[in-house]
Amino acid sequence: MTKKYHCLWAPVDDPIYRQYHDEDWGVPEYDDRALFEKLILDGFQAGLSWRTILYKRDNFRKAFDGFNPEKIARYTPKKIERLMNNAGIIRSNTKINATIGNAKIYLEIMEEGPGSFSRYLWDFVGGKPIVNKVKNYNDHPVKSPESEAMSKALKSQGFKFCGPVIVYAFMQAVGMVNDHEAACPRHKAVQKLTR
Repeated sequence: MTKKYHCLWAPVDDPIYRQYHDEDWGVPEYDDRALFEKLILDGFQAGLSWRTILYKRDNFRKAFDGFNPEKIARYTPKKIERLMNNAGIIRSNTKINATIGNAKIYLEIMEEGPGSFSRYLWDFVGGKPIVNKVKNYNDHPVKSPESEAMSKALKSQGFKFCGPVIVYAFMQAVGMVNDHEAACPRHKAVQKLTR
C-alpha cells in the first residue's frame, strides 16, 4: 500500500496541524475580515511557533470578538486588561495594542469600499497566486520581494508586527503564494481554487 504524500512539515501524528495543512494552508483567501484575522495571528506568532497559535486559534477568535475590526478598534483599557488576563491567548501587551492599532488602519483602508483590504493585499502578487515548485519545505524562502514590498507598505500605513518574514508566512497561508511541496496533492488542489 502506497502512502499518500503530503508536505513534510505537516506531521501525521498531529491531527490539528495536519487538518490545517489539508484544509486551510495555501487556500486563496479573498475575504477582508479573514485576511485581517490571519495577518493578526501571524503577528502574534512572532517569536513563537505556528503550532502554539494554531492550538489557541479558537481562543483568539473568542477573545477578539471574531476578529471584527470595528469592535477591536474600540477596545477600552478594561478590555485590554481582560485580554491580558486571558490564559487562552498570547498575553502580550505590545501585540494586543498593535492589534487594536492595526484594526483602526484596516478600517481606514476599508473606507474605499468592500473588498478594499483584499484588493490592497492581493495587488502585491498581481491579483493571482505565485506558484512555487519546491520539492522540500526546507527549500521555501522565508521572504520574497513581494513580502518585502507588502511589509513596507503596511508599515508605512502604521501596521505593526508585519515584517517581511511574517508577511511571507501570511502570504503562504492565505494562498498568495503556493508553497505546498510539488508532490503534495494540495499543490494542484489549491491552484484550482484561485479566482
